Amino acid sequence: METVTEGTELPAEIAAEAERHDLMTLGIEEEYLLVDATEPRAVEAVDAVFAELPDDLRPSVQQEYYRSQIEVASPPRLELGELHDAMRTLRSGLAAATERAGARLIAVGTGPAAGPNLRIVDKPRYHQMRERFGDLSPGQGMCGTHVHVSIPDPETGVQVLNHLRPWLPVLQAAAANSPLYGGRDTGYASWRSMLWERWPTVGPTPYLQSHEHYLTLISDLEASGAMLDEGMLYWYARLSASYPTVEIRMGDVTPTLDDAMLLAALARGLVATLVREVRAGVEAPDVPSPLLRAAHWRAAHDGLEGVNIDMATREPRPAWRLMRQLFDYVRPELERHGDLETATLLMGRLRSNGTGAARQRAILAAGEPVDAVVDWLARTTRGEE
Repeated sequence: METVTEGTELPAEIAAEAERHDLMTLGIEEEYLLVDATEPRAVEAVDAVFAELPDDLRPSVQQEYYRSQIEVASPPRLELGELHDAMRTLRSGLAAATERAGARLIAVGTGPAAGPNLRIVDKPRYHQMRERFGDLSPGQGMCGTHVHVSIPDPETGVQVLNHLRPWLPVLQAAAANSPLYGGRDTGYASWRSMLWERWPTVGPTPYLQSHEHYLTLISDLEASGAMLDEGMLYWYARLSASYPTVEIRMGDVTPTLDDAMLLAALARGLVATLVREVRAGVEAPDVPSPLLRAAHWRAAHDGLEGVNIDMATREPRPAWRLMRQLFDYVRPELERHGDLETATLLMGRLRSNGTGAARQRAILAAGEPVDAVVDWLARTTRGEE
């Protein structure tokens, strides 16, 4: 859902430094699930968690659609290390507040265990959404990661959105972290992706002619009733309604900060690379929407452990080969932003450990129950593994 969090404006000194060196700033939003202290089921604990939050964290935390969810938004940062520190503080502080409230915080795309449908947060907008769209969202919550990368202006941002389209399936595959739902393996690395696509405005960003075209589509979609307002524009990449950023938002929330920082670094490297292509007059490939949807379906099904579609050749390739191709493509901007060493290390860790989906399945394959998966997710969310 849409996030507008206090305290996330870009400080003037960071903005000046970014502009002086033509660098992009980064921000992350993460949604988490609240589960019972001893059982793997989701619980309506958000009000109790807020009551336990320390004052310094409150500006960066907000409620989400369900009472079993909570969301954080980092301040924008220029240095990846500073973003990591900010997110570590948010994750650990929120996990501690959740435990004081008698629950646990887990970074996972969907509720792994069976449980009853839970109530939505008591906000007029959410009640409006429920009245208009009914039971499109399952009653525990779906949790994603949104990466914000600064852009020089909306017109450039729209052209970047066009260039992003072929690359987003591999980022979605890298973020896959929801293989379990209702206490069983769904057969998908990201079951959240399949549930999320039931909303009428979820899907790949269409090929856009201009910023004016972008605004016209928003107006038309609002008039159609498919969304209440611009905050419900759930394309996999969009211009933020609140900040001068491109927002990449198709991925599950990742179990570890390592995974989240790798996605953030790659997202910035990709946007920065594409801004240069836009400035050079390079036209974005107009990938057919059906093929793009197929690639996103494949990302949700296979994660990085299977195959995806090489958009240049339109042929299936090992997803990890496409991930390496993306890394090599953005390498110059990773280096220019000072992220190359860290991103290289984190790529190696992801290659060794696997995605969140692969790690959850490994626990089950060892004969452990779903409870053990949730225990592991709670530890990794706190930063203990």
